[in-house]
Amino acid sequence: MGSAASSTSTAGDHGGVRESRKKEALDWLEWGRGWLYVVGEFFFQRISASHLENPLTLPHLDGFTCIVTGSTSGIGLEVARQLAEAGAHVVMAVRRMNIAYELIQKWQNDKEGLCLPLNVEVMELDLLSLDSVRQFAKAWNARQVAVHALINNAEPQRFSKDGFEQHMQVNHLAPALLSMLLIPSLLRGSPSRIINVNSIMHVVGFVNPEDMNITSGKRKYTSLAGYSNSKLAQIKFSSILQKRLPAEAGINVICVSPGIVHTNVARDLPKVLVAGYHLIPYFIFNAQEGSRSTLFATTDPQISDYCAMLKDDEWLVCPYISHDCRPANASEEAHNLETSQAVWEKSLEMIGLPSDALEKLIEGKNLDD
Repeated sequence: MGSAASSTSTAGDHGGVRESRKKEALDWLEWGRGWLYVVGEFFFQRISASHLENPLTLPHLDGFTCIVTGSTSGIGLEVARQLAEAGAHVVMAVRRMNIAYELIQKWQNDKEGLCLPLNVEVMELDLLSLDSVRQFAKAWNARQVAVHALINNAEPQRFSKDGFEQHMQVNHLAPALLSMLLIPSLLRGSPSRIINVNSIMHVVGFVNPEDMNITSGKRKYTSLAGYSNSKLAQIKFSSILQKRLPAEAGINVICVSPGIVHTNVARDLPKVLVAGYHLIPYFIFNAQEGSRSTLFATTDPQISDYCAMLKDDEWLVCPYISHDCRPANASEEAHNLETSQAVWEKSLEMIGLPSDALEKLIEGKNLDD
């Protein structure tokens, strides 16, 4: 695998924060450059990913346990199905359990006589409720078994039970809480991975740690702003988590872009973009194509070496895998280490974890101690 540090240069060098003044939003140059990246991915993603198989060939995953959130539709469904068919023990962490059971039955019927029964189970998890996240993590950790991969895949929904902006909670806060609380199980599965399904739309996002819900009135709230900001916040939090996880823990945090995919996420994008989905369907990935980068980041053996290399180089951003299953670089704003640290601290506060939560969890201590 190539290095994001050597193959891209949009973030400059490792010289830390580029500016100390407080930013209120992306400047016009950053915003315009971000949209050029989005448009470029829209029109050229099929060409850049033309070398990939569809579906992606996976290794045999017997003894591999993974938790997949948001796995009853879209990319999450494809990821769960393909991992299960490769022999993994898949935990579908979902809100609508009845749909998950129906899917498992369908998968099993489709493969009847062709393979062993799929090792899939369903557990209830509502990302719109942080209490649900805590209950899920408590129930899983009580099993005292390993998790080799946590795949945080989610689609925006309408309302948060915790009073947080919907995209920020489902795409960032709930997955962040789940990732933190499952550290004990991920340690048992070491070497293990946290895979966050991100989006190219993070390049037009901007996160103000003091206004994560976009309620101050300084910026106009739109669904697009909420979505892109939440994806950038996810990268920033993941970057600090990756930096703070000791190498000996054997846990890596990776963000992946599935490409521009025809899933339910489209319903929350601006009308002009939704129209583009319908007018030019050739350029849009289907869910199976969109699942490839997530499956690659979950199973490829070289990912661990790549993560270790970036960690040794003190790269400012967590490993990022693009839709073509190649290393990529996150946006320039994602490299703002000062803001990333502030997002880390504010996120922990919002999800109700102490500032030393990670250290306690790695040491096997109770968070209430």
